[in-house]
Amino acid sequence: MPQDDYLKRLCPGAYQGESWVHWSLTMDGRATGWLDPRFLYRFREILTHTGFRHRIACLVYCLMPDHVHMLWHGLADDSDQRAATSFFRKQTNLSLKRIGFRWQLQAYDRVLRDTEVEQTELRAIVEYIVRNPERAGLIDHKRFASYAYSGCRLPGFPDLRLFEEDSWPRLWRALSYLKRTDLFHVADSKRG
Repeated sequence: MPQDDYLKRLCPGAYQGESWVHWSLTMDGRATGWLDPRFLYRFREILTHTGFRHRIACLVYCLMPDHVHMLWHGLADDSDQRAATSFFRKQTNLSLKRIGFRWQLQAYDRVLRDTEVEQTELRAIVEYIVRNPERAGLIDHKRFASYAYSGCRLPGFPDLRLFEEDSWPRLWRALSYLKRTDLFHVADSKRG
């Protein structure tokens, strides 16, 4: 068995279409020292390009000192999160290499079941991800919304922020719009 394929994967179809996947990428050797505002901006830029190129949305991301969590959602029938993850890892590894870091050879994933993709369940998963800094003692309890290294990234919606008063309704509307317009490539059927 090749060394870069030591984690079992589901069949390719589980990662395609409108699937929801919780991805975790860990630094090689659990290394720390790479996480700073410059890398955050590069991370967000690559995540945006990944979203447009592979037709995915990142409902939430959280960068920790030695790993990253992301919850991705496919926006089209031909979305392929395994291909998107490969692209994302390659691009971020190019940036990390410049400062002496790299991801472990394989990302960990958890494909969400149908019962977990209801809005209430998704909110619980998002909250679990964004509370990682609290559990690690990086920020005070109930201060997760102020953590500088977490957020969401939906292609074409740079002003969308989690944890604001109307963020969840805006998020669901944005996801619906992206699907309906094929990421801005088709006229919006709701607008006449």
